[in-house]
Amino acid sequence: MQFLDTNVLIYALDEPHISQKSAVARDIIDRSDWGLSVQVLQEFYTQATRLTRDDHLTDVSALSLVEHYARRPVQTLTPEIVRAAIATHQRYQISYWDAAIIEAARTLGCHTVLSEDLHSGQDFGGIRVVNPFTPSNH
Repeated sequence: MQFLDTNVLIYALDEPHISQKSAVARDIIDRSDWGLSVQVLQEFYTQATRLTRDDHLTDVSALSLVEHYARRPVQTLTPEIVRAAIATHQRYQISYWDAAIIEAARTLGCHTVLSEDLHSGQDFGGIRVVNPFTPSNH
């Protein structure tokens, strides 16, 4: 199972004829082998409804998508994930929020995180990051 970072869900909002990234994101979401975390759902809602976004969603539309995505395996935030994320943040010198993504993926049993924002190709103690939007990865 792969873990999706927020940017995959955000790119899926765009029309595929406008953005190649949208087509890739929609293809990923159409698969059945992915999960995410509560953090990703929160970030998605915040980014999708941001008024400075040209095509921002209404609260109702964003909530509908959050509920749809929440049908996938979702890792909740636990004190253990927070502690592990702090350790990963310190060990790899990445932001706490990126470390929380890594540790949520680990807890959910994912070995790959699909993200445009993390260090593609890097292995974080058995969790590998892949940027699905680079031509060699899709």
